[in-house]
Amino acid sequence: MSVTTKENKLLLQEKQDNNKNNHPKEKSRYSLWNFWICSLALKILLFPDYYSTDFDVHRNWLAITNKLPLKEWYYEHTSQWTLDYPPFFAYFEWFMSQFVPKVVRDDGCLDIVPVGQFGWATVVFQRTSVIISEILLFVVLQWFINKSKDNERTQSFIVATSIILSPGFLIIDHIHFQYNGFLFAILIASIVAAKQERYLLCGLFYSIALCFKHIFLYLAPCYFVFLLRAYVLNVKNFKFKSYKDLILLIQWNNLFKLGGIVLSIFGICFLPFIYHLPQVFTRLFPFGRGLTHAYWAPNFWAIYSFTDKIATTLLLKLPYVHKLLCKCIKHPLFPTTREEIQSRIMEYGNNGSKGLVEDVYFIILPQIIPKLSFILTGFYQLLAVVPLLFDPSFKRFIGSLTLCGMASFLFGWHVHEKAILLVIIPFSFLVVCDRRLLTSFMLVSSAGYVSLFPLLYKNDDFLIKTLYTYIWCVIYFFSLRKTTKLSSSVERRIFFFDRLAIIYIIGLVPMVFIIQFIDLLKGKYVIFEKFEFLSLMIYSVYCSVGVISSWIGLSWLYNFDEPLWMTSKE
Repeated sequence: MSVTTKENKLLLQEKQDNNKNNHPKEKSRYSLWNFWICSLALKILLFPDYYSTDFDVHRNWLAITNKLPLKEWYYEHTSQWTLDYPPFFAYFEWFMSQFVPKVVRDDGCLDIVPVGQFGWATVVFQRTSVIISEILLFVVLQWFINKSKDNERTQSFIVATSIILSPGFLIIDHIHFQYNGFLFAILIASIVAAKQERYLLCGLFYSIALCFKHIFLYLAPCYFVFLLRAYVLNVKNFKFKSYKDLILLIQWNNLFKLGGIVLSIFGICFLPFIYHLPQVFTRLFPFGRGLTHAYWAPNFWAIYSFTDKIATTLLLKLPYVHKLLCKCIKHPLFPTTREEIQSRIMEYGNNGSKGLVEDVYFIILPQIIPKLSFILTGFYQLLAVVPLLFDPSFKRFIGSLTLCGMASFLFGWHVHEKAILLVIIPFSFLVVCDRRLLTSFMLVSSAGYVSLFPLLYKNDDFLIKTLYTYIWCVIYFFSLRKTTKLSSSVERRIFFFDRLAIIYIIGLVPMVFIIQFIDLLKGKYVIFEKFEFLSLMIYSVYCSVGVISSWIGLSWLYNFDEPLWMTSKE
């Protein structure tokens, strides 16, 4: 008996030793260090590649914050690229400007001029600053992996690597040039804090992110409702007997702590500009810009603009169609004569297809005003946050966050195509919850990333953007399909929708190659020069179909598939 006991003890000791030895290996398996090294090599190789006007935008902001006193930052307008980000980002630019080497200063990096004149030294410095600032993204995502439960760690690792290797960050930050990796790292930190139910930390990180980039304001309704319901309101222990009991519904201590943190962050951000706030907000919210950007973002307004363009062409070419519609739709809702259509074209000038950043006027369809855009955005965001009031779980929070980003992207005023990251990044944390979400994620991520291709318009970048995005989609779509499970034993999926989604995604490949072929022919044949914006229009319309379909699919699951959002008990 004693021998058996001794053998059992030896076996137990051997198991413990093996577990100790395996523990470092298990952790290294989920380390992002190797991904940082490999991606760093690629990003350095891209240093000489194309960069957009955003490069000179940030170079000018470096110069403004370095050379001028703080009170003049939001007034300076020597260059057309005026400072139009919140003060925290201006402080960030000032901080970076303190480390500009002499060789880069002599290169013209810190000169306040109408158009920047700089060379290789400035290019290396600014591209390096993006890489260094993006380290924060790796740190936050490693934190996300380390804090995940053991049974969720593989999924968390896939989510983290899909974000750090995102074609969006590669195209926008490391070729086109911006700092989205660093900025989204702060937003992701708030998401990770929410998952850990560290609500004060969640509010802190979101407030900081908002003071860095005001586009995150679109997500504010979701954060407000989530923190209110999960941290401020005492719903579990509340018993309503009289109206005086409503005071007990609020956990005042939590409210003051959360409010104090948020107000402190905004105070640090805006108090130095207290006497210049009207000018700051004028720069942050330039409502004078048109409904659509120079290149239509793939949203609802792209479909709307395209419909107006097609309707205008058809009514001019086919008189009998115009006569038929005149009988159904009366003036002034509809032009009664073809001459009126021609006069509208001459009067309005910009009908949304000329690549101009100014007010857009529609020829046939009703004009869109900012108020209508805000009402539509607010309405669909309201539908996304109401369920969060009743169920403030992390899964509901991420679903609401994704739908708020989608509503702002689809119906917002003057939306940039780069804002698709506001949808894809939160969705990445949601898709692992259930396989039924995968189809919507595949649609929005594939269409969203392909819609960024026109940012890199040089033929030299065609292979990089297409091959990289294709490989990313293949690896992560299959990885997510393999690791995600259904939240219930009954598989409620709309197979017809799934098949259409796959056909649509496959169709992105020939679309990209056809557009590339058209662009190559533009320089050789005069006839193609008449359709200068045809390629952009095809990108916008086709990709918008994918984004809108994804929104419809996710909205249906969010509002009508209750078992999907039920938190599993472990």
